[in-house]
Amino acid sequence: MPRLSGATDLIKGLVPITRAGIVEPIGPGRLAGVISAWYQWDFTAGGLLAVAARRDGDRVAVVDDLGAISYRRLDADAHALAVALHDRGLRERGRIGILARNHRGFLVAMGASSRLGTDLVLLNTGASAAQLAEVAAEQKLDWLLVDPEFAALIPHSTLRVAVFHDPDAAPDDTRADGWARFDGLLEDGRRGGVSGLPARPRRGRIVVLTSGTTGTPKGANRPEPRSWMPASALLSRLPLRSAETTVVASPIFHTWGLAAVQIALALRSTMVLSRRFDPAATVALVAEHRASVLWVVPTMLQRITDLPVGERAADLSTLRVIAASGSAIPTGVVHRTREVFGPVLYNFYGSTEVSWASIAQPHELDAHPTTAGRPPLGTVLRILDDRGAEVPRGTVGRVFVGNGMLFEGYTRNGSEKEVRDGLMSTGDLGHFDADGLLFLDGRSDDMIVSGGENVYPREVEDLLSLLPGVLENAVVGAEDPEFGARLVAYVVRSGDADGETLSEDGIRTHVKAHLARFCVPREVVFLDELPRNPAGKVVPRLLPPV
Repeated sequence: MPRLSGATDLIKGLVPITRAGIVEPIGPGRLAGVISAWYQWDFTAGGLLAVAARRDGDRVAVVDDLGAISYRRLDADAHALAVALHDRGLRERGRIGILARNHRGFLVAMGASSRLGTDLVLLNTGASAAQLAEVAAEQKLDWLLVDPEFAALIPHSTLRVAVFHDPDAAPDDTRADGWARFDGLLEDGRRGGVSGLPARPRRGRIVVLTSGTTGTPKGANRPEPRSWMPASALLSRLPLRSAETTVVASPIFHTWGLAAVQIALALRSTMVLSRRFDPAATVALVAEHRASVLWVVPTMLQRITDLPVGERAADLSTLRVIAASGSAIPTGVVHRTREVFGPVLYNFYGSTEVSWASIAQPHELDAHPTTAGRPPLGTVLRILDDRGAEVPRGTVGRVFVGNGMLFEGYTRNGSEKEVRDGLMSTGDLGHFDADGLLFLDGRSDDMIVSGGENVYPREVEDLLSLLPGVLENAVVGAEDPEFGARLVAYVVRSGDADGETLSEDGIRTHVKAHLARFCVPREVVFLDELPRNPAGKVVPRLLPPV
């Protein structure tokens, strides 16, 4: 699978963005503004926002809890925030942290950071006070922009804090004493003019925190795009179009939600954002705004497809694309999505470190529900053995990826990802089938050796997800003095579960009938819900011990 040359890459990359409407004829007046924006802020979020404002300024950029805001106003707010923070001493190479849910303020901060040449650190809303204190110190934040509900978690320090406006919440008056109001910063910035902002600031980094399923999250330095190729890569497998309406349910602080707003800015989409995810409300938003695209993590999709028919009885005829990523999509959820919404599901496989690796399209998921699909334009995907040699198709090996958006390393010393010949390890095990489709067999560190046999939990989880009455499940390994490790299945029943079939013995019998004997869980634990982080990934350390 050869890597495309740089020139060929860029030329081929014009096809998807032209088809999507990113590249199209515009008048000379707007063209001058677009060229100026590209020159000043390049392909950063601030540059994309400025281009959208100059090309389609009256178009609604965001609909959130505060109502609708146009691209022109959103761009002006980003400029105002940059001015206000610059007037308060923030300079290039400074660091802005965001601890917030999905709303317009997130995009304003992204645009302002690009104009200042600062780095932007996206903090996890599910983090504890202790984790936030450690991350704030490790990342050396200069400013923190925070939703009121998280005010009590902010560590006491010299950190400068601004509180977003939330119509449904108020900051703790004691904790907020001396803190700035986000709206107040915008008001000050609107009065401040250009105030010495750099004419062509440095390209800052976006620091995304890893999911932290096993401890304190690490910061991953994400580069801003340097060309149109990142958008072209996604659009080569995702049929998105310019000036559509898209509902972004995925949290923006996570890599997948961040990708959603970045591509939406490039497409001049109207983004519908909510601070909190609710499955029925999300369906209602798609119908109300006639949205074409819905961005979710798999656990969100699971909750949507599990809704009673009456709670999703809305006109969803405009929905063409459900883009899902963040963790494996259970086979049962793939089937239910097809039944409920039709052939609209696109399964995106990637990570914070490698960005994208592959995308499975609806026709591929119809034939192979567990596939991760094929690599998009300009992406190299290889399966290697422990010595770095490619393995034959059908053989399980380690997944390595190469593209133009590999991360630039962790912010914590001593952390690194393995790289071979320019390709980065994802940490996953997988294989290609005879047709070149990618299938994931689990994490390298999740493989369980039980009685001398290699067991991949994903295979058991997929089987259980198809069992009627199983809402969600997770299979992990537990230490065992006789077998080295034993399988434990944690199962959440749906409301209509058959207690006889979904007993511990019933689940074991089902697995024994379909998989090898060493895949049968030794214990089955029934839970009300699986412990997940805000990105939808199961947190193994929070599962009850057996």
